[in-house]
Amino acid sequence: MNDNNHFEAKMHRVEELIASVEDWPDATSRETALELVQTLMDFHGAAIGRMMDLTADAGVAGYSIFKEFERNDLVASLLLLYGLHPLDVSERVTKAIEKVRPSLNLHEGDVELLGVADGVVSLRLKGSCDGCPSSALTLKHTIEEAIYAAAPDVTSIEVHGVETVPDSNGFVQIEKQNISRYSECEFTAAA
Repeated sequence: MNDNNHFEAKMHRVEELIASVEDWPDATSRETALELVQTLMDFHGAAIGRMMDLTADAGVAGYSIFKEFERNDLVASLLLLYGLHPLDVSERVTKAIEKVRPSLNLHEGDVELLGVADGVVSLRLKGSCDGCPSSALTLKHTIEEAIYAAAPDVTSIEVHGVETVPDSNGFVQIEKQNISRYSECEFTAAA
């Protein structure tokens, strides 16, 4: 298991434990445990914030370290958790789009960032395999995944230019002759 997967598994476990604590029937124990978690988060956030200040105080050398923080998924995730990421949300969204753009281009698609305001990202999807609705939705999903990974503080993503595929009821229409052929096989095998 690589470091990022290990970190994600640990974060998932923390979320499970907090949810478990929130379900405790004893209000005093529940409030004490949640206060403990919040106090530790505040302490760690202040310490990491001070580390960021010390890094910035180093000038050019410090700013090169910020670039390394940004590139390291584990460190970037931690900084995001504490609201200390060196890039603002718009910059992180732009970088996420640039990261998936080669994949989009392989599918004859592209995306234009229309803007980021109040946690809402507005995009326009272009191209996508001659307008195939399922390809457009695949590209939309790829873009959304990349943006939420880079900027989990985004509250929603509005994607324009995507054709929607009607919800399926789960049944696939089969031509009648195929139904008959399969039915005959079943009856023949049963006979």
